Amino acid sequence: MAETKSTCCYCGVGCGVVIEHEAGRITGVRGDPDHPANFGRLCTKGSTLHLSASPETLAARALHPELRASRSEARTRVSWDAALDTAADKFAAIIAEHGPDAVAIYGAGQLLTEDYYVFNKLMKGLIGSNNLDTNSRLCMSSAVAGYKLSLGADAPPCSYEDIRHTQALFISGSNTAFAHPIAFRRVEDARKANPDMKLVVIDPRLTDTAEAADLHLPLIPGTDIALYNAMLHVMLWEGWVNRDYIDAHTEGFDALKKIVHEYTPAMAASICGLDKNAIEQAAQIFATSKATMSMYCQGLNQFSFGTHNNSALINLHLATGQIGRPGAGPFSLTGQPNAMGGREVGGLANLLSAHRDMANPAHRAEVAALWGVDSVPATPGKSAVELFKALKSGEVKAVWIACTNPAQSMPDQALIHEALKTAEFVIVQEAFGHTETCTYADLILPATTWGEKEGTVTNSERAITRVRAAVSAPGEARHDWAIVVDFARRLGTRLGKGALAERMFPYTSPEEIWNEHRESTRGRDLDITGMSYAMLEQAGPQQWPFPEGASAGKVRLYEDGVYPTPTGRARFVATEHRITAESPSARYPLHLNTGRLRDQWHGMSRTGLVARLYSHESEPLLHMHQDDMERRRLADGDLVKVKSRRGDVVLKVLQSATVRPGQCFVPMHWGGNTMGSQGVNVLMPSDFDPTSKQPELKHAAVQVEKYTAGKSLVVMRRSEADAEGKLQPNPLAVMDRLRQWLPHFPYASLTLSGRNSPVVVLKARGEELSPELIEALDREIALDDPTRVLSYQDSRKDVAKRALVEGDSLTAVRLAGETKAADWLADMMVQGHSAAAVRQWLLAPLTQPPAGQAARGKVICNCFDVAEDDILAAFRAGESLDGLQARTRCGTNCGSCVPELKRLRQSVSN
Repeated sequence: MAETKSTCCYCGVGCGVVIEHEAGRITGVRGDPDHPANFGRLCTKGSTLHLSASPETLAARALHPELRASRSEARTRVSWDAALDTAADKFAAIIAEHGPDAVAIYGAGQLLTEDYYVFNKLMKGLIGSNNLDTNSRLCMSSAVAGYKLSLGADAPPCSYEDIRHTQALFISGSNTAFAHPIAFRRVEDARKANPDMKLVVIDPRLTDTAEAADLHLPLIPGTDIALYNAMLHVMLWEGWVNRDYIDAHTEGFDALKKIVHEYTPAMAASICGLDKNAIEQAAQIFATSKATMSMYCQGLNQFSFGTHNNSALINLHLATGQIGRPGAGPFSLTGQPNAMGGREVGGLANLLSAHRDMANPAHRAEVAALWGVDSVPATPGKSAVELFKALKSGEVKAVWIACTNPAQSMPDQALIHEALKTAEFVIVQEAFGHTETCTYADLILPATTWGEKEGTVTNSERAITRVRAAVSAPGEARHDWAIVVDFARRLGTRLGKGALAERMFPYTSPEEIWNEHRESTRGRDLDITGMSYAMLEQAGPQQWPFPEGASAGKVRLYEDGVYPTPTGRARFVATEHRITAESPSARYPLHLNTGRLRDQWHGMSRTGLVARLYSHESEPLLHMHQDDMERRRLADGDLVKVKSRRGDVVLKVLQSATVRPGQCFVPMHWGGNTMGSQGVNVLMPSDFDPTSKQPELKHAAVQVEKYTAGKSLVVMRRSEADAEGKLQPNPLAVMDRLRQWLPHFPYASLTLSGRNSPVVVLKARGEELSPELIEALDREIALDDPTRVLSYQDSRKDVAKRALVEGDSLTAVRLAGETKAADWLADMMVQGHSAAAVRQWLLAPLTQPPAGQAARGKVICNCFDVAEDDILAAFRAGESLDGLQARTRCGTNCGSCVPELKRLRQSVSN
């Protein structure tokens, strides 16, 4: 077995991993103990990466170029030459007739820096348009704009090392315990080492992160600015601001001071829905601590005033001098593995390479000279929402989508789907061919993914890590940068710029691309001219800036109080409270908040391939407060229709103490591949921040009502390993076959269950379960042979059931019209229990099994497969948390489940 060091491909913590591989296959993964981001730790998602690269996942991969001649035809396999020639012909024709702004590229924070660089150079250099944006617009553009507005450059001042040094940590708008688990492990370690360290969490929900806090401020969504202004008001009143720092290193404080004079704690308390004493307490902790650090993410960024959310928090650091020192400063948590790298090369519609300003003629001239072109365009391109609106209107004719899934991840999904239908030509460059966006592709270009790629990424703390390939690409998949280079040369010829394209895109390796990017940073705030691939190979990850001649990168920025602004001073930004894009009303009375689950990531194109990652929260659920449920006469598991001003979804409801009355929560991961609509983002508004252009994906106003129409349906198919270790049938192939039926149902959930023998589970409710539909579903899961199956039919009650027992195992079930036994049948299939003792009851309307082991409940510890019911039973029997962990090992690996273990222990004690 061979080993290759690389990085995780999920959140922006940038954990190092060691990939184990043999005979061209990835066989395992573990944390890299030498990597400074994680020191060997991995979360549940990272520790199962190898499972997302198993042989079964090839069923979900894009393996060959595919092209369709018209929208009425299916795509067929073509050669790479035919694919790229067609793409170049289409783009060249549109550019010739409509100009360069009639085409666009939409990329991702999952691309490597080298991939980003060539895409940027293609669009802004060769084509001559700034219409290149990425899904980083959805997660980090407000953090970018906030840093630039307040501090002068998109440069997070802190490092993970600062967590250990801080005396007061403010986590704002982030459920770090779920979204950045390894960073949260550092927080837990720091608090153990320093019991006097304070943790303050600002979040509408009582998340796992908030439960760990010394002080939780459950503010009304979108009221952060009022809170921070009131905290500054208290600091001024009490004399807790650092006048020396303000006078020496900042500007604009007087204007802000006039504004915050009006933001008394009482006023902010009424706006934010908080106790004014809590606001005063937070202000005291922040200002009087010897070192205060803040960490924040989408709860600040994803609002139509996200830039000012960021700046309002940074204002507090500047006013108290809590910046540029160990353990002090604002620290944005990046949402994707290489959103930072994309920002470094100018991978947004308003950015240029190496943090250059598109509005600055000298900066544009520098980039043009570096690329060998006469000029680069000055007008910002279409940002994400603007781009898809332009596709719908016809202003943009063709779009190239790379490594992202806007037909799931963008807000206002009805708009996005209509835009993709309207576009003249859609290219999707993807590793996974099953995403919602691939449905609209006229041309699919198969790309490599984690474990197959070479290049670099930059994490949240500005550390650049080498990404190494462990195995070769499957099928005909090619590296993203290589696809772009090949296309650019072909397009150049068609645009009459053949010689220029050859000079601009001479690359034969990612290192050549990175070296050019490195040179573009010379003299800039992110200067990396002192780094090289060889150094990163030998010495490991390095933080920027790291200029030529330096011996190391900078752990933290602004230690000298000098900022990259024209005056060298940081800027206080005058921020005022603003209301969200949508406010609750009589028709839409509830705040809807969105966020992440512990074990899923983004649109689930990768995590959704791993059965065990569904076991903590198995399907899309609306989390609601008990009062709101009682008012609507709802119980756990009832179906509800959630409706906003743009669309609606039907899903199950879950009573939750994490949300306040008048608020509800839904995870953002579920799309049209997993539920019976275009996904949860159909609810979200496309309003965006005028500065950062980041949409308000965090919040919508909704109504919720019970949904009772139609008949229930459950379809399940179990897979087992054959003699060669291959799962039969391939569960992902079964999912793909069932996926086509999701649009037939107002409510549907298509997920996986189990671990080594996964079970595909389709739950649905349809207005009419026609015989034709039932027959089609039976064919998909091998229930179509009446001589092999157990069958029950009651036409009078519209109940029809079938089950397949092979050997001693229940391997397939279809329940239509009545589904009471679904949960215990699913558990029986997952656990592989014998069907002999309950064979006669398999199709009976029983909510509990008549014999054998009861259902286990949801899995709390995914690392060691420890379920909630077993944990509660142990606690009720008097076992301590330490004893439970020693016996079962739960919570001793990645640690993601520790907050929930403590909560369960407390629930039994109470």
